[in-house]
Amino acid sequence: MIANPTERFTGRVESYRRYRPGYPLEVVEWLRTECGLRENAAVVDVAAGTGLLTEIFLAAGFAVTALEPNDEMRAACATLEARYPKLRCVAGTAEATGLPDASADLITVAQAMHWFDLERTRAEFARILRPGGGCAVIYNNRRLRGDAFHDGYERLLRDFGADYMAVKDQHVGRKRLAQFFAPAEMRCRTFPNAQSLTLEALEGRVLSSSYIPRPGHPRFAEMQAAVRQLFAETRENGAVTIHYDCVVCWARVA
Repeated sequence: MIANPTERFTGRVESYRRYRPGYPLEVVEWLRTECGLRENAAVVDVAAGTGLLTEIFLAAGFAVTALEPNDEMRAACATLEARYPKLRCVAGTAEATGLPDASADLITVAQAMHWFDLERTRAEFARILRPGGGCAVIYNNRRLRGDAFHDGYERLLRDFGADYMAVKDQHVGRKRLAQFFAPAEMRCRTFPNAQSLTLEALEGRVLSSSYIPRPGHPRFAEMQAAVRQLFAETRENGAVTIHYDCVVCWARVA
């Protein structure tokens, strides 16, 4: 595991909240129809961050417990409580949620499974899920190549990301997820997703990544210049577009 994952995003919360991609509403509808998610289901969003995934379940009317260990991230997520009274934000980790036994119908994990100790996480998920409950693991998988912008963006992260390759290599693919859920059958669905970004938004999107230099770092100015050059060379109608495959994998956890 990457060292100290809980604190990696401290100081990046505003960039994360404003410039990370959200999740398609179709994720909720697929879980309703294909996985039998009931209207009164209790949802626990683990490693909820600033609430990007949490919010689409709240908007669909579900009660959501957003579990987040990072204080700054959790405070940002808690700002959603003003609009969504069914939200509860609590401190906790995937391995030690602090939640009661059999208290959740659905656990969601977005863009975070690679930070967890999977063996301990599975035992904890099995403890807090009600009989028949399941877990949905969701990743916005960024397009890595195929045009000048996506090629350049990947090159930029490789050039300036302190441990970008280590984080990338740790991502949990379908094979590892199937092992995590075994012996239960895993079902997956992919939805298209995209972000249209101005220069300011692209700079914020880059800074939301935990491995990228921040202001004051010796390479920050060089990195910022590279982002601006990439934008200038690849923009269309004043923006660039990052394309993603939003992959949802769901299974029951016994």
